[in-house]
Amino acid sequence: MHRFPHIGTLVNTLSLNAIALAVSLTFSAGAMAQSISKNDYLAGKDRITAEYNAAKAGCASLSGNANDICMAEAKGKEKVAMAEFEASGAAQRGYQPTPEARYQVRVVRAEADYAVAKERCDDRAGNAKDVCMQEAKSAETAAKADAKAQMKTSDANAIASEKSADARKDATAAKLEAEYKVAKEKCDTYAGNAQDVCVNEAKARFGK
Repeated sequence: MHRFPHIGTLVNTLSLNAIALAVSLTFSAGAMAQSISKNDYLAGKDRITAEYNAAKAGCASLSGNANDICMAEAKGKEKVAMAEFEASGAAQRGYQPTPEARYQVRVVRAEADYAVAKERCDDRAGNAKDVCMQEAKSAETAAKADAKAQMKTSDANAIASEKSADARKDATAAKLEAEYKVAKEKCDTYAGNAQDVCVNEAKARFGK
């Protein structure tokens, strides 16, 4: 958990209005097509930026890695809120958010989570840090693979169920590859024959 619990609370509180706005816009895209104006659209973006600036200011009292984590959290929340807002803002131009737009939101969220996880790994050293970094990358890979599978599945529903199955297969393969890299990284805690056995077991488990 965060070593400074109040930081997460601060960032969450400061970003609440922006996220709530983005989510509400996402679920009311149809209404937006008739009601949103250019000024409202720009005001929504400005509000998200203002929330980010306030969150960033809240990080100023921290130093070292605590500051890095706080900044990564603030920036990540801004990027996700902005991506959600832009996806819903498509309704301003008279159409519903597409599977591609929803996919982009999921990608931005995965990258934001990864950026924070990397900063948290800086509190560790040696192989523990290496494993932490690999696990963070694995989680990002899995999230992006799931996002791509969902997008392809949405597209495939209009074409053929076979493509949907292929998308799920691709996602599974990507996640297994990421999990294998984590398992292999953990083998670095061993040496000599013990390390070889560990690597071989990892290869056997993941079919390498």
